[in-house]
Amino acid sequence: MSARLPVTGPATLLVIAKEPVPGRVKTRLIPPYTPQEAAALAEAALADTLHTVLKVPARRRVLVLDGAPGPWLPPGFDIVPQETGGLDERIAAAFGHCDHGPALLIGMDTPQLTTDLLGDIGCEGHDAWFGPAADGGFWALGFADPARAAALVRGVPMSTDRTGSTQRCRLVEAGLSVSDLPELRDVDTATDAVAVAACCPPGSRFAATVNSYAEAGR
Repeated sequence: MSARLPVTGPATLLVIAKEPVPGRVKTRLIPPYTPQEAAALAEAALADTLHTVLKVPARRRVLVLDGAPGPWLPPGFDIVPQETGGLDERIAAAFGHCDHGPALLIGMDTPQLTTDLLGDIGCEGHDAWFGPAADGGFWALGFADPARAAALVRGVPMSTDRTGSTQRCRLVEAGLSVSDLPELRDVDTATDAVAVAACCPPGSRFAATVNSYAEAGR
């Protein structure tokens, strides 16, 4: 399954992420994974995401990071710190790093992401695009005019099973035409990790890490 991002030219691609430090990331994977293993899975998911983004034509590529960059970061990204506050505040602030032109934000929890899912940058006719997540959240959010993000994201309750539907309703109620991207599954639990690994493309760091832990009895 694939979709095209309906934008008017090369987009700014934003990845919002947390430094993969044991005990600070993917804590819902613990157990069965150890804190170190959960962090390794987070690092692999983030690295897969960043390398996929590198393959997509872009105006700019920006990593909006909570923490410090590490060896998992490939060249080609501008690094900006995440703002403080709730996730809605941090997402809204991330779009503030964009100049004119379309912008798309994705997270680090969908390592099955492919360039086909992102599509061809250059389609026209939509004001926003939205990628729903299977848990009720969203994995992608974009605006043809990123200056609109602050008013439309702030105040959306995050990390609930209605986050995605609430966010999409905000877009529609504001009169924006929305292009829907395919639904993806986030990696939150160990069950998610196994299911997502099975969907990853060949060469996936995340799938290789999950499989190595499965062989060790995780």
